[in-house]
Amino acid sequence: MLYLMELWESIRDFLATGGDVLYIVMGVLFLMWVLMIERYWYLTGAFPKLRNDIIAKWDARKDTTSWYAHRIREAWISEANDKLNARILLIKTCVALCPLVGLLGTVTGMIAVFEIMAVQGTGNPRLMASGISMATIPTMAGMVAALSGMFFATRLESKVRRAKEGLVDSLPHH
Repeated sequence: MLYLMELWESIRDFLATGGDVLYIVMGVLFLMWVLMIERYWYLTGAFPKLRNDIIAKWDARKDTTSWYAHRIREAWISEANDKLNARILLIKTCVALCPLVGLLGTVTGMIAVFEIMAVQGTGNPRLMASGISMATIPTMAGMVAALSGMFFATRLESKVRRAKEGLVDSLPHH
């Protein structure tokens, strides 16, 4: 329990050092990971059932060679593809947004440094250092958040592509 309290305090200190923009980075990061976890859950839990239903409907058809049958097959594949790719664009947007929010932290931190310099002059290095850390920490946090999201978003896209290809291969067209 003591370890968790120390961990929470170090996180709180980190957030205080980086300024309020870190809360926005944290929110975008949380949203990104919730969406990615949901997509992984869909790929492993819900999509196999949908895939099996589509394959069963295709196998139950008497006509799989006509033009109409091919359009039905394409429609089922397209619907499955839409469900597979749901929220992928939002995940990629969150990945791209993380460094931009971090840069917003840089701007606000530098504004704080300039305000300190305007009021106190350049004679107080401690106050300037706190503003500079407020400028650099959000940028670093945004970049780390984007890197973690980029890796898993790329893997997720690859899994989605393979799942769609597997469905297409499972529906033979004669």
